[in-house]
Amino acid sequence: MSDNDQGVNQAEGVKITDKRKLDPETGAPRINDAQETPVSELEVESDPVAELTADLQRLQAEFANYRKRVERDRETTRDLVVSNTLAELLPVIDDIGRARTHGELEGAFKSVGEALESTITRLGLRPFGAPGDEFDPTKHEAISHEYSADVTTSTCMSVFQSGYEFNGRIIRAAIVSVADPETVTAEQ
Repeated sequence: MSDNDQGVNQAEGVKITDKRKLDPETGAPRINDAQETPVSELEVESDPVAELTADLQRLQAEFANYRKRVERDRETTRDLVVSNTLAELLPVIDDIGRARTHGELEGAFKSVGEALESTITRLGLRPFGAPGDEFDPTKHEAISHEYSADVTTSTCMSVFQSGYEFNGRIIRAAIVSVADPETVTAEQ
């Protein structure tokens, strides 16, 4: 090998690049050649206690959110089950109401009927729909219509079947007859 070949081999030898972010002699952050900005202190200092504390706080927050979500889902499921059960009991409630209207609600049947009505009231089932109520198409189902000079807005005149709601949700619409105010035409 010639001297010239050895010089080439030495020049082409292993090149070591120091990529440490801190200068080993001064301890100061090095400037990245590509960006010409100093490395941030967050990248330089890695405090394991702070990292573990942050992880713990994040996990606690996730668990608290999970508990809230599960509780909200339980409450929603409970309301749905109670709502569906009450909807199935509505024909029985209607029969008790008809028996009361016709004077047939007496004796043992009367105490059973009153117990059932108090239970559904305690659970949150609320009846609506009475003659004289303002007609609301989201709560009432109109089966007949008339005009009357006695009313100023659309009004429920007769209630054929009461409506019920549970927690602000309509379980069954009230079936009513509706009267609208008579319109006065300009030709009269």
